[in-house]
Amino acid sequence: MLLKLIACEVLTREVCRYVAESPHTVDLEFTPKGAHDDSNALRALIQSRIDEAEASPRQYDAILLGYGLCGNSTAGLCSHKTRLVIPRAHDCCTLFLGSREKFRQHFADAPSTPFSAAGYMERDGAYTRESSLSSARGLYATLEEYIAQYGEENGKYIFETLYGSLQAAEGNRLVFIDTPETRHLGYLEQCRQRAQQEGKQLVVLEGSGRLLRKLVFGEWDDEFLVVEPGQRTAAVYDWEEILRAE
Repeated sequence: MLLKLIACEVLTREVCRYVAESPHTVDLEFTPKGAHDDSNALRALIQSRIDEAEASPRQYDAILLGYGLCGNSTAGLCSHKTRLVIPRAHDCCTLFLGSREKFRQHFADAPSTPFSAAGYMERDGAYTRESSLSSARGLYATLEEYIAQYGEENGKYIFETLYGSLQAAEGNRLVFIDTPETRHLGYLEQCRQRAQQEGKQLVVLEGSGRLLRKLVFGEWDDEFLVVEPGQRTAAVYDWEEILRAE
């Protein structure tokens, strides 16, 4: 197959390894790490890259998206003539861990725990990210929004209870996802030093490139959403489906 892969640049090293091993021809394009800071802007950027790929003289069999839901950034995407394939992942953290099950295991009780990996350490800007699961599910509405919806007394109670519980669960942890492809680069030790300087507790998790490998190898089982031309992606705020086509 001839495939187009559009992905976040933090995945560059892992993606390039698996593309080199893939039996398919894969054209690569990466978006800047900082584009994640604005979900609407990132959605527009990804859609523009999809449109450009479809306008290309290259006749792609599928356009692959190396993202998760990423704060709703990949909700509302569509194509006109080429299938889209995207992992069922809450955000890039899931792609580094290798499965949505591992993401749930480590982040369900503390969805905004900051995390890092080699791709974040070596790119410009912040060396950590927070999972976008909370914001995607609307957990971080403002106090004013809660008051407007539930009234002043109830709104304050819900806000203080929810926000306080999340802060307590997240504590002072910083997660580093250590992937085999980048272990030799020494970023774990650099992250450990920065965590110590900032007074954070570093938690190291074993990463896996299995989802990225399956993506570029064309092994699109129920861990992936295949979007047919004319359909549009939609967010599903659960642990299993995550994204669906409508």
